[in-house]
Amino acid sequence: MVKRELMRPAHPPADKRTKLVETAASLTHRRGFRRTSLADIAQESGVPLGNVYYYFKTKDVLGDALVDRLAAGYETLCLRWEQDADPRRRLEAFIQMTVANRDGLARSGCPIGSLWAELHKDGGALADHAATLFAGLLTWIETQFRAMGKGDASPELAAHLLAATQGASLLTHSFHDSRFITREAAHLVAWLREL
Repeated sequence: MVKRELMRPAHPPADKRTKLVETAASLTHRRGFRRTSLADIAQESGVPLGNVYYYFKTKDVLGDALVDRLAAGYETLCLRWEQDADPRRRLEAFIQMTVANRDGLARSGCPIGSLWAELHKDGGALADHAATLFAGLLTWIETQFRAMGKGDASPELAAHLLAATQGASLLTHSFHDSRFITREAAHLVAWLREL
């Protein structure tokens, strides 16, 4: 359920700008960023299109706000996971997050991976900004491996863990079959426990 928390607020947004970003997150996760128009977001959110332009002059500006929202969601999760003193259990919590979101992954893919892959095809400032999502997550994962005493191997271990979860997420979505992420998560937890 953790990734689901990144996509849906626990309570209705307090202001129009937040409501627009939340709606954009939901629509772009289901449809894709390029296939979702500002008019779609206005209609779904119930905010008049003119007001959308007041908050977001362009779709890319809204895209930046969406990336910031996803980054903030992961920062919150990392802080929650860091309450556990054991870095191995922190990494297991990250892995279990994907399992908890297996149905959403099967339907729409990973919200971060899907967004970044789509934006990366076009390049530009928004794609560069979206790349910070994975960079930040890789840094956090690497920090956990360093805390486990893995030293110089930590960057490679972090890349492997993130690549494995993203690959399994992609297969889960491609085949609409949550068993891909469930099986890979079990392998990753066993791998972590052997390190």
